[in-house]
Amino acid sequence: MVNTKAEGTEIVGAKSNIKHDRIRLLLVDDEKDFVNVIAKRLSKRNFEVTKAFSGPEALRAIRKSDFDIAIIDLKMEEMDGIEVLKILAKMVPELPVIVLTGHGSEAASDEAMQYGAVEYLAKPCDFEELFNRIKEICLKTGGITNV
Repeated sequence: MVNTKAEGTEIVGAKSNIKHDRIRLLLVDDEKDFVNVIAKRLSKRNFEVTKAFSGPEALRAIRKSDFDIAIIDLKMEEMDGIEVLKILAKMVPELPVIVLTGHGSEAASDEAMQYGAVEYLAKPCDFEELFNRIKEICLKTGGITNV
């Protein structure tokens, strides 16, 4: 059930009713320049972006905040994206995750989808394509209507 209100979007989810004006996105990648550029561009489109530069940092962010969607790289130091996906599948199974990686393969794509990714995109990825996929996924799975 989704209701759009003047003050923001109400999402009725597994945890509780969440009201907010912007899509809350968790962006996880150890390439800081890439993260900063994507975060800046998404912020200009009215996204609330939380940046995490490692798997453990992403998990800390998930414990502190609710997100509408996450974008995760596969190849990272400390903890790779598949490990993060496995943990997220248990912690927040309703969270849609896009895997965006420069180290893609069909096997990696299959494994990411097996552990809950809803989309798998290769870097470099056109920003408009990424933005449109985020928007489509949030409209479909997150119940958000004001993207």
